[in-house]
Amino acid sequence: MHYETTVPTVGDRIAQMVVKQLIEPDLDSVFLPDSYGYRPRKSALDAVGVTRERCWKYDWVLEFDIRGLFDNLPHDLLLKAVRKHVKCKWALIYIERWLTAPMEKDGILIERTRGTPQGGVVSPVLSNLFLHYTFDLWMTRTHPDLPWCRYADDGLVHCRSELEAQALKVELQARLAECGLEMHPTKTKIVYCKDGKRQRRYPNVTFDFLGYQFRPRMVRSSRNNQLFCSFTPAVSPAALKSIRSTVRDLNIRQLTQRPLAEIAMQLNPLLRGWIGYYGRYNRAELEPILRHVNLTLVGWAMRKFKRFQGRKVGAAHFLEKLVQTQPGLFEHWRIGMIGAFA
Repeated sequence: MHYETTVPTVGDRIAQMVVKQLIEPDLDSVFLPDSYGYRPRKSALDAVGVTRERCWKYDWVLEFDIRGLFDNLPHDLLLKAVRKHVKCKWALIYIERWLTAPMEKDGILIERTRGTPQGGVVSPVLSNLFLHYTFDLWMTRTHPDLPWCRYADDGLVHCRSELEAQALKVELQARLAECGLEMHPTKTKIVYCKDGKRQRRYPNVTFDFLGYQFRPRMVRSSRNNQLFCSFTPAVSPAALKSIRSTVRDLNIRQLTQRPLAEIAMQLNPLLRGWIGYYGRYNRAELEPILRHVNLTLVGWAMRKFKRFQGRKVGAAHFLEKLVQTQPGLFEHWRIGMIGAFA
């Protein structure tokens, strides 16, 4: 069942930050190395990197997602875990208050027995603690030989056979139900890590994780420079679509009153973030987005300068010359990922 949650007030958010800073160091020392979400000194790219290596060693992956995690955490089990680790009495009082604060709907107060505060800064820490017992320790206890990786409510377990993955899926479904949670039926699947050496036919040979899509793709060997088929991550189609939408929403083609340097100042922080994150693995897969950015700049030049109106090739040549004279103007130009203008 889905439960609506209350949004914390400014005062509550400040108090939650104080409590988070108080309890996080002790809780983080309890969490296991393969839990990556919302933790200091851990990142999504760390999770992608370790998953990349494990996919080369294990043929099968159980990819799972928990439906509505933040809305459905049972308060009784969560508070049991909180009381075990949080000894500060006033912090416990605040946490219990935030969890159980009634929700107002249509003027009626509704008691809540599930869910963490929506948008609450303490919610990720509490959900991590809950899943530490629900999944992390359970996996370590019941399947110590199977490596896993979890980022908040998205997780992966690497298996040696399809049968093992199917059996684990049934077990995990039961375990989540036992703890008051539900495995997402459409976002959970078994994937075969197909590549040049693993060539079995199977309906699922791709999965998305933290903005990356893992699938068979041609890559170049660092040893002999030869192309071969590897099961490896690159920016996902969904992430590319989101980036393209963000660029489109900036409405750059219409900003003809602004100089190009101003547009660069607006775009570069975004480009730096995208290239820094999605460019870590198989950076060349970002090429379609960089081409899209350049074509957007071509469209801007055609509107900005009368001499380029209706002359796309001329505007493209203008920008290509600009790359030579001002290679540091845009982030992707600066690092040599110039892309195409035509």
